[in-house]
Amino acid sequence: MRRFILPLLFVIGVNTFAQKPNQKTYCNPMDIGYKYNFEELNQHISYRSAADPVILTYKGEYYLFATISNGWWHSKDMVNWQFVTPDRWPMEDICAPAALVVRDTLFLFQSTFEQRPILYTTTPKTGHLEFYNRLLPMMPGALGPWDPDIFHDDQTDKWFMYFGSSNTYPVYGIELDPKTHLSYIGKAKGLVSLHPKEHGWERFGQDHRGTIDPFIEGSWMTKYNGKYYLQYAAPGTEYNVYANGTYVGDNPLGPFTYAQYNPVSYKPGGFAQGAGHGNTFQDLYGNYWNTGTPWIAVNWNFERRIAMFPAGFDADGQMYSNTRFGDFPHYLPTKKWQDRNELFAGWMLLSYKKPAYASSVLDTFKAVNVTDENPRTYWVAKTNKAGENITVDLLHPCVVKSVQVNFTDYKSSIYASDSSVYIQFKLYASADNRKWVKIADLTNEKRDRPNAYIELDKPVTAQYIKYEHVYQKATNLAISDIRVFGNLPGFTAVNGPPTPKNFTVKRDTDGRNVFISWDKSPAGIVGYNILWGIGKNKLYQTYQVFADKGTKLEIRALNLGQDYYFAIEAFDEIGVSPQSEVLHAP
Repeated sequence: MRRFILPLLFVIGVNTFAQKPNQKTYCNPMDIGYKYNFEELNQHISYRSAADPVILTYKGEYYLFATISNGWWHSKDMVNWQFVTPDRWPMEDICAPAALVVRDTLFLFQSTFEQRPILYTTTPKTGHLEFYNRLLPMMPGALGPWDPDIFHDDQTDKWFMYFGSSNTYPVYGIELDPKTHLSYIGKAKGLVSLHPKEHGWERFGQDHRGTIDPFIEGSWMTKYNGKYYLQYAAPGTEYNVYANGTYVGDNPLGPFTYAQYNPVSYKPGGFAQGAGHGNTFQDLYGNYWNTGTPWIAVNWNFERRIAMFPAGFDADGQMYSNTRFGDFPHYLPTKKWQDRNELFAGWMLLSYKKPAYASSVLDTFKAVNVTDENPRTYWVAKTNKAGENITVDLLHPCVVKSVQVNFTDYKSSIYASDSSVYIQFKLYASADNRKWVKIADLTNEKRDRPNAYIELDKPVTAQYIKYEHVYQKATNLAISDIRVFGNLPGFTAVNGPPTPKNFTVKRDTDGRNVFISWDKSPAGIVGYNILWGIGKNKLYQTYQVFADKGTKLEIRALNLGQDYYFAIEAFDEIGVSPQSEVLHAP
């Protein structure tokens, strides 16, 4: 045991309101009011929708569009999102939307196999929509467009559409004619397909261990330094390995070359697993971001959330998305960042596998489920009444800086979000489990926050964090995880854990796989990050492993014919260890 327990400290500081305009951090999954789906599934059990995100900037603000949300969100800071209800929804609600801004106009289009209109607005904050065209003709040369992306090339003033969602057909592209309200020019052209026998990350299933053919979907085009990066999602949204990849070309319709550094955005470990099917955008400071769709799958396999990760292009034009500590608190951007890791707040996870005690427990849905970092296990209270509560014992005094409360729709029967769908609760902190100080109070809020992230105005030093229920619409009070972030008191980053020893890497005879091992670190380690990439200075990928899961990992996401480099770091409740020596895996 390398550290001592400090004497019991008193709770200091008070926070009585959550998510203020001056909030400095965010935490994935995004804290927005995910809407309930309108279709009945699984014996009248409903689920929350929202996936396949597109975030854009328009006139100095951010706009977020997502699947089956009956509207969209806007924000000035990427953390306080206000929902916008459109004044017209000419057909059905939009699935996997295409959205883009060209000059002073925001365009919006839905996934479809039928004839549907392109819509536009110059006042997206009001919800007012107009028809840009009444109905596009049927797609020539392919089925669709499902999972569309509309791209405007600013330099050539040409328009293109990319689409496709299938484990049989490729991603297609077609040019659009601005002279005829973006009707199709020619026939759709197959552009990129999956090759799972060569690209390990394109294999289907949990950790790429499935047996069915993988799916390609979620196209998005980004132009950078004269190159066209055609992005796509694979191998399937309902597993931890859902990711984004890219092909690169000199022209918007190709030919395209596979990027050997794929996947671009990949997050198979941790709490919010999965990073596929989103978009790439620039914030108001010029920083790139990549959005994606983490996997929840409680009431339905396709129950998901939304995440956003810092992204960019390196000096060689390699595209990347930084998912290292991707579901820990990160600072919101205030300027152009210089290092891909500088937004990480350094607030560590304090609650993993800690004891929890509840006012009541329904059946076998026990209280300790709220600290296991798994959104598919959860605590359920016997009632949904105000006053039900659950307490997490952090086992020693910690400096608590933020708390994330993740709700579960256990046997939910809500089929539409309305004014009665909101969440209210209080958070308390204590040094001794007897005297409590209120640190957050959402009693007066009428917002729906199924993944509520509460950044405290001032840190509190406490051993116990208590959630007290006030209101929610769902029949059952169910919480998957209460995630507490901060640090042990009295320490700085230089007091972090030691680097793991005897780190080894061995490429499999099947070059898509690699076997990794290391020695167990001292007591108190929370987990490890395996860092990897195609160069010693290009370790853009991360696979997070919790310490109680062992000291071996098989990564099945490599590309044949590509050399790789690997390193490891450990993290605990203080900070992060120095990175190990980088090992080569030819």
